[in-house]
Amino acid sequence: MNPRNVLILPGWQNSGPDHWQSRWERAHGYSRVEQHDWMRPLRGDWISRLEDVLLSCDEPAVLVAHSLGCIHIAAWAAHSRNTHCVKAALLAAPPDTERDDIRQMLPGWSQVPLQKLPFEAVVFASSNDPFCNPQRAHQFAAAWGAGFVEAGEGGHLNAESGLGDWPQAHHELLRLMALPAGALGAAS
Repeated sequence: MNPRNVLILPGWQNSGPDHWQSRWERAHGYSRVEQHDWMRPLRGDWISRLEDVLLSCDEPAVLVAHSLGCIHIAAWAAHSRNTHCVKAALLAAPPDTERDDIRQMLPGWSQVPLQKLPFEAVVFASSNDPFCNPQRAHQFAAAWGAGFVEAGEGGHLNAESGLGDWPQAHHELLRLMALPAGALGAAS
């Protein structure tokens, strides 16, 4: 699989240089899906941008999302007619945007799409994420038909979590990348 077709989807405010997504991008040549406004994310704009990038890929992509990027993928998949452009997705630390405190920070993202994703996906969640309790993260994974990996006490699974290159998740990404296009099955 061409590394350019592994698409990095950061969440609100983007991922800084020490974030595992940025480290993977630098080390492996993955492609970041840039957004017009990282500080005031507009759901429709983000969905349109992802659609445009996916249509320019020369093979089905593997998506690597963090935080709001997870909700972004679910929202895109619920509306797109081009879900065949995605082979699989790794979803880390989905936030519960239906919580009152988060809904106020991210207007327009308050409804979490809970339809089954039409491609293989794996959710990584920590037991002490300040933006989503573990039970809710399990609910997201179940609704999306995704595998679930308990990542321990890792906070929001971001740069402040001290994950470095996060080899556990990258190993799972390599597995997803090796899937044949169109493969849909339960994650390990």
